[in-house]
Amino acid sequence: MIDNFGRKINYLRVSVTDLCNLRCSYCMPEKGIEKKEHKDIMNLEEIENIIKTAVKLGINKVRITGGEPLVRKGLVPMINNISSLDEMKELTLTTNGTLLKDYADSLKKAGLNRVNISLDTLDREKYKKITRCGNLDDVLEGIRAAKEAKLLPIKINVVLIGGFNDDEIAEFVNLTVKDEIEVRFIELMPLGEASTWPKESFISNEEVLNKVPRLISMPFKGHGTVARMYKLPDSKGKVGLISPVSSHFCNYCNRIRVTPDGKLKSCLHSSQEIDLKGANPRELERLLIEGMRGKPSRHNMGTMHSTETHRNMNEIGG
Repeated sequence: MIDNFGRKINYLRVSVTDLCNLRCSYCMPEKGIEKKEHKDIMNLEEIENIIKTAVKLGINKVRITGGEPLVRKGLVPMINNISSLDEMKELTLTTNGTLLKDYADSLKKAGLNRVNISLDTLDREKYKKITRCGNLDDVLEGIRAAKEAKLLPIKINVVLIGGFNDDEIAEFVNLTVKDEIEVRFIELMPLGEASTWPKESFISNEEVLNKVPRLISMPFKGHGTVARMYKLPDSKGKVGLISPVSSHFCNYCNRIRVTPDGKLKSCLHSSQEIDLKGANPRELERLLIEGMRGKPSRHNMGTMHSTETHRNMNEIGG
Protein backbone atom coordinates (compact mmCIF):
# COMPACT_ATOMS: atom_id res chain seq x y z
CA MET A 1 0.00 0.00 0.00
CA ILE A 2 1.33 3.43 -0.99
CA ASP A 3 0.30 6.42 1.11
CA ASN A 4 -0.49 9.94 -0.12
CA PHE A 5 3.18 10.90 0.15
CA GLY A 6 4.55 8.01 -1.88
CA ARG A 7 5.74 5.90 1.05
CA LYS A 8 5.27 2.15 0.93
CA ILE A 9 3.43 1.06 4.10
CA ASN A 10 4.38 -2.54 4.86
CA TYR A 11 4.93 -2.66 8.64
CA LEU A 12 2.25 -3.14 11.32
CA ARG A 13 2.84 -2.85 15.07
CA VAL A 14 0.08 -4.34 17.20
CA SER A 15 -0.12 -3.67 20.94
CA VAL A 16 -1.88 -6.70 22.40
CA THR A 17 -2.15 -5.26 25.93
CA ASP A 18 -1.53 -2.05 27.83
CA LEU A 19 -0.70 -4.03 30.98
CA CYS A 20 2.86 -4.59 32.13
CA ASN A 21 4.67 -6.26 35.01
CA LEU A 22 7.01 -3.25 35.29
CA ARG A 23 6.35 0.45 35.92
CA CYS A 24 9.05 2.21 33.91
CA SER A 25 8.93 5.85 34.88
CA TYR A 26 8.77 7.29 31.35
CA CYS A 27 6.12 4.80 30.27
CA MET A 28 3.58 4.20 33.04
CA PRO A 29 2.26 5.92 36.18
CA GLU A 30 3.89 4.69 39.39
CA LYS A 31 0.70 3.01 40.60
CA GLY A 32 0.07 1.40 37.23
CA ILE A 33 -3.08 1.79 35.19
CA GLU A 34 -6.70 0.85 35.67
CA LYS A 35 -7.38 -2.51 34.07
CA LYS A 36 -9.81 -2.21 31.19
CA GLU A 37 -12.88 -4.41 30.97
CA HIS A 38 -12.67 -7.28 28.49
CA LYS A 39 -15.24 -5.66 26.23
CA ASP A 40 -13.00 -2.60 25.87
CA ILE A 41 -9.95 -4.42 24.52
CA MET A 42 -9.57 -6.54 21.42
CA ASN A 43 -9.83 -10.27 21.81
CA LEU A 44 -7.18 -12.40 20.13
CA GLU A 45 -9.49 -13.33 17.26
CA GLU A 46 -9.98 -9.63 16.45
CA ILE A 47 -6.23 -9.07 16.55
CA GLU A 48 -5.68 -12.04 14.23
CA ASN A 49 -8.26 -10.73 11.78
CA ILE A 50 -6.65 -7.28 11.70
CA ILE A 51 -3.23 -8.80 11.04
CA LYS A 52 -4.53 -11.14 8.33
CA THR A 53 -6.40 -8.31 6.60
CA ALA A 54 -3.37 -6.01 6.82
CA VAL A 55 -1.14 -8.70 5.32
CA LYS A 56 -3.60 -9.09 2.45
CA LEU A 57 -3.22 -5.33 1.84
CA GLY A 58 0.57 -5.47 1.60
CA ILE A 59 1.84 -5.58 5.18
CA ASN A 60 4.69 -8.10 5.34
CA LYS A 61 6.29 -7.23 8.67
CA VAL A 62 4.40 -7.46 11.96
CA ARG A 63 5.64 -6.61 15.45
CA ILE A 64 3.76 -7.65 18.59
CA THR A 65 4.11 -5.11 21.40
CA GLY A 66 2.49 -4.03 24.66
CA GLY A 67 2.54 -3.01 27.49
CA GLU A 68 4.34 -6.26 28.03
CA PRO A 69 2.96 -8.67 25.41
CA LEU A 70 4.00 -11.79 27.31
CA VAL A 71 1.45 -11.06 30.05
CA ARG A 72 -1.34 -11.55 27.48
CA LYS A 73 -2.83 -15.03 27.79
CA GLY A 74 -3.05 -17.00 24.57
CA LEU A 75 -0.32 -15.03 22.82
CA VAL A 76 1.77 -18.02 21.71
CA PRO A 77 -1.13 -19.81 19.92
CA MET A 78 -2.01 -16.54 18.19
CA ILE A 79 1.57 -16.15 16.97
CA ASN A 80 1.42 -19.72 15.70
CA ASN A 81 -1.71 -18.87 13.72
CA ILE A 82 -0.30 -15.79 11.99
CA SER A 83 3.30 -16.91 11.45
CA SER A 84 2.27 -19.24 8.63
CA LEU A 85 0.76 -16.49 6.47
CA ASP A 86 2.45 -16.78 3.07
CA GLU A 87 3.07 -13.05 2.65
CA MET A 88 4.60 -12.61 6.13
CA LYS A 89 8.32 -11.90 5.84
CA GLU A 90 9.06 -11.02 9.46
CA LEU A 91 7.19 -11.58 12.72
CA THR A 92 8.83 -10.04 15.77
CA LEU A 93 8.07 -9.12 19.37
CA THR A 94 9.18 -6.31 21.69
CA THR A 95 9.43 -7.30 25.34
CA ASN A 96 11.00 -6.11 28.58
CA GLY A 97 12.59 -9.56 28.73
CA THR A 98 11.64 -10.43 32.30
CA LEU A 99 9.34 -13.30 31.25
CA LEU A 100 11.30 -14.36 28.19
CA LYS A 101 13.11 -17.21 29.88
CA ASP A 102 9.77 -18.98 30.21
CA TYR A 103 8.55 -18.27 26.66
CA ALA A 104 11.54 -18.14 24.31
CA ASP A 105 11.37 -21.77 23.16
CA SER A 106 7.61 -21.81 22.63
CA LEU A 107 7.73 -18.47 20.78
CA LYS A 108 10.38 -19.80 18.40
CA LYS A 109 8.43 -23.01 17.79
CA ALA A 110 5.30 -20.93 17.12
CA GLY A 111 7.10 -19.12 14.30
CA LEU A 112 8.40 -15.91 15.88
CA ASN A 113 11.54 -14.74 14.09
CA ARG A 114 13.25 -12.58 16.70
CA VAL A 115 12.84 -10.26 19.69
CA ASN A 116 13.66 -6.71 20.71
CA ILE A 117 14.38 -6.37 24.41
CA SER A 118 13.89 -3.06 26.21
CA LEU A 119 16.76 -2.46 28.63
CA ASP A 120 17.80 1.03 29.74
CA THR A 121 20.57 0.24 32.21
CA LEU A 122 23.04 -2.53 33.05
CA ASP A 123 23.19 -1.45 36.69
CA ARG A 124 20.97 -3.48 39.05
CA GLU A 125 20.07 -0.61 41.37
CA LYS A 126 19.35 1.79 38.53
CA TYR A 127 17.24 -0.87 36.82
CA LYS A 128 15.17 -1.33 39.95
CA LYS A 129 14.80 2.45 40.21
CA ILE A 130 13.59 3.13 36.67
CA THR A 131 11.30 0.07 36.50
CA ARG A 132 10.17 0.66 40.10
CA CYS A 133 10.02 -3.11 40.73
CA GLY A 134 12.18 -4.99 38.24
CA ASN A 135 15.07 -7.41 38.61
CA LEU A 136 17.86 -7.02 36.05
CA ASP A 137 18.85 -10.68 36.37
CA ASP A 138 15.46 -11.72 34.95
CA VAL A 139 16.21 -9.74 31.79
CA LEU A 140 19.73 -11.15 31.46
CA GLU A 141 18.29 -14.67 31.76
CA GLY A 142 15.75 -13.74 29.10
CA ILE A 143 18.49 -12.60 26.73
CA ARG A 144 20.33 -15.88 27.23
CA ALA A 145 17.12 -17.83 26.60
CA ALA A 146 16.46 -15.89 23.40
CA LYS A 147 19.98 -16.69 22.18
CA GLU A 148 19.55 -20.39 22.93
CA ALA A 149 16.17 -20.43 21.17
CA LYS A 150 17.73 -18.74 18.09
CA LEU A 151 15.42 -15.72 18.24
CA LEU A 152 18.09 -13.85 16.35
CA PRO A 153 19.40 -11.27 15.85
CA ILE A 154 18.52 -9.92 19.28
CA LYS A 155 18.06 -6.16 19.41
CA ILE A 156 18.36 -4.29 22.71
CA ASN A 157 16.42 -1.02 22.88
CA VAL A 158 18.00 1.61 25.14
CA VAL A 159 16.10 4.84 25.80
CA LEU A 160 18.72 7.55 26.37
CA ILE A 161 18.00 9.59 29.50
CA GLY A 162 20.21 12.48 30.52
CA GLY A 163 21.60 12.08 34.01
CA PHE A 164 20.48 8.46 34.22
CA ASN A 165 22.15 6.20 31.68
CA ASP A 166 24.31 8.47 29.51
CA ASP A 167 27.29 7.24 31.56
CA GLU A 168 26.60 3.68 30.33
CA ILE A 169 26.75 4.34 26.60
CA ALA A 170 30.20 2.78 26.11
CA GLU A 171 29.24 -0.24 28.21
CA PHE A 172 26.17 -0.87 26.05
CA VAL A 173 28.20 -0.46 22.85
CA ASN A 174 30.70 -3.03 24.12
CA LEU A 175 27.93 -5.65 24.21
CA THR A 176 28.24 -5.76 20.43
CA VAL A 177 31.91 -6.75 20.38
CA LYS A 178 31.58 -10.50 20.91
CA ASP A 179 27.88 -11.13 20.25
CA GLU A 180 25.67 -10.64 17.20
CA ILE A 181 23.54 -8.15 19.14
CA GLU A 182 22.22 -4.86 17.84
CA VAL A 183 22.10 -2.19 20.54
CA ARG A 184 19.69 0.56 19.56
CA PHE A 185 19.87 3.92 21.33
CA ILE A 186 16.51 5.71 21.18
CA GLU A 187 16.02 9.36 22.00
CA LEU A 188 13.58 10.03 24.83
CA MET A 189 10.30 11.31 23.38
CA PRO A 190 8.08 13.90 25.14
CA LEU A 191 5.18 11.47 25.27
CA GLY A 192 2.96 10.34 28.13
CA GLU A 193 4.74 10.25 31.49
CA ALA A 194 7.91 11.71 29.98
CA SER A 195 6.12 14.76 28.57
CA THR A 196 6.54 16.63 31.88
CA TRP A 197 10.17 15.67 32.45
CA PRO A 198 12.81 18.46 32.43
CA LYS A 199 14.47 19.11 29.09
CA GLU A 200 17.79 18.00 30.59
CA SER A 201 16.44 14.45 30.45
CA PHE A 202 16.59 14.60 26.67
CA ILE A 203 19.95 14.00 25.05
CA SER A 204 20.60 13.69 21.35
CA ASN A 205 22.05 10.54 19.84
CA GLU A 206 25.04 12.69 18.90
CA GLU A 207 26.13 12.00 22.49
CA VAL A 208 26.66 8.34 21.55
CA LEU A 209 29.04 9.30 18.75
CA ASN A 210 30.82 11.77 21.03
CA LYS A 211 31.35 9.15 23.75
CA VAL A 212 32.31 6.32 21.38
CA PRO A 213 34.20 7.99 18.50
CA ARG A 214 35.48 4.60 17.27
CA LEU A 215 32.04 3.79 15.85
CA ILE A 216 32.11 3.40 12.07
CA SER A 217 29.11 4.50 10.00
CA MET A 218 27.43 1.78 7.92
CA PRO A 219 25.56 2.34 4.62
CA PHE A 220 22.04 3.77 5.01
CA LYS A 221 19.40 1.37 3.69
CA GLY A 222 16.73 3.99 3.00
CA HIS A 223 13.00 3.17 2.95
CA GLY A 224 11.61 1.88 6.22
CA THR A 225 14.91 2.37 8.03
CA VAL A 226 14.57 4.20 11.34
CA ALA A 227 18.07 3.55 12.67
CA ARG A 228 21.35 4.93 11.41
CA MET A 229 23.74 2.01 11.76
CA TYR A 230 27.28 1.94 13.15
CA LYS A 231 29.71 -0.67 14.39
CA LEU A 232 32.99 -0.99 16.21
CA PRO A 233 35.96 -2.27 14.20
CA ASP A 234 35.90 -6.11 14.08
CA SER A 235 32.77 -6.34 16.23
CA LYS A 236 30.18 -9.06 15.63
CA GLY A 237 27.22 -6.84 16.45
CA LYS A 238 25.97 -3.39 15.46
CA VAL A 239 24.82 -0.14 17.02
CA GLY A 240 21.70 1.68 15.84
CA LEU A 241 20.82 5.30 16.53
CA ILE A 242 17.09 6.08 16.41
CA SER A 243 16.56 9.85 16.56
CA PRO A 244 12.84 10.69 16.35
CA VAL A 245 13.36 14.10 17.96
CA SER A 246 16.67 15.48 16.65
CA SER A 247 16.56 13.90 13.19
CA HIS A 248 13.15 12.51 12.31
CA PHE A 249 12.79 9.66 9.82
CA CYS A 250 9.25 10.52 8.72
CA ASN A 251 10.22 10.54 5.02
CA TYR A 252 11.05 6.84 5.33
CA CYS A 253 8.35 5.81 7.81
CA ASN A 254 6.60 2.65 6.65
CA ARG A 255 4.56 1.75 9.73
CA ILE A 256 1.12 1.88 11.24
CA ARG A 257 0.05 0.92 14.76
CA VAL A 258 -2.97 -0.65 16.42
CA THR A 259 -3.68 -0.10 20.13
CA PRO A 260 -5.09 -2.73 22.52
CA ASP A 261 -8.54 -1.14 22.29
CA GLY A 262 -8.50 -1.43 18.52
CA LYS A 263 -7.54 2.08 17.40
CA LEU A 264 -5.46 2.44 14.26
CA LYS A 265 -2.74 5.07 14.54
CA SER A 266 -0.94 5.92 11.31
CA CYS A 267 1.54 8.07 13.28
CA LEU A 268 2.81 7.43 16.80
CA HIS A 269 2.58 11.12 17.71
CA SER A 270 -0.74 12.01 16.11
CA SER A 271 -4.03 12.26 17.99
CA GLN A 272 -5.87 10.93 14.93
CA GLU A 273 -7.19 7.41 15.37
CA ILE A 274 -9.52 5.09 13.46
CA ASP A 275 -11.63 2.61 15.43
CA LEU A 276 -11.23 -0.93 14.05
CA LYS A 277 -12.89 -2.79 16.91
CA GLY A 278 -16.05 -4.60 15.88
CA ALA A 279 -15.57 -3.92 12.17
CA ASN A 280 -16.71 -6.64 9.79
CA PRO A 281 -14.16 -7.91 7.21
CA ARG A 282 -15.23 -5.49 4.48
CA GLU A 283 -15.22 -2.50 6.84
CA LEU A 284 -11.88 -3.56 8.29
CA GLU A 285 -10.25 -3.56 4.88
CA ARG A 286 -11.68 -0.14 4.06
CA LEU A 287 -10.58 1.36 7.39
CA LEU A 288 -7.04 -0.01 7.09
CA ILE A 289 -6.73 1.43 3.59
CA GLU A 290 -8.05 4.77 4.87
CA GLY A 291 -5.52 4.79 7.70
CA MET A 292 -2.54 3.85 5.55
CA ARG A 293 -3.32 6.32 2.79
CA GLY A 294 -4.06 9.10 5.28
CA LYS A 295 -0.75 8.82 7.13
CA PRO A 296 0.53 12.37 7.90
CA SER A 297 3.69 13.61 6.21
CA ARG A 298 5.57 14.00 9.52
CA HIS A 299 5.27 14.60 13.26
CA ASN A 300 5.87 17.96 14.97
CA MET A 301 8.28 17.04 17.75
CA GLY A 302 11.32 18.65 16.19
CA THR A 303 9.71 22.10 16.23
CA MET A 304 7.49 21.93 19.33
CA HIS A 305 9.24 19.28 21.47
CA SER A 306 5.78 17.93 22.16
CA THR A 307 3.43 15.34 20.81
CA GLU A 308 -0.26 15.42 19.96
CA THR A 309 -1.16 11.98 21.25
CA HIS A 310 -2.84 11.69 24.65
CA ARG A 311 -1.75 8.09 25.19
CA ASN A 312 1.05 6.70 27.34
CA MET A 313 3.70 4.53 25.71
CA ASN A 314 2.25 1.37 27.24
CA GLU A 315 -0.91 1.88 25.18
CA ILE A 316 0.85 2.38 21.86
CA GLY A 317 3.83 0.07 22.01
CA GLY A 318 6.55 2.52 20.96
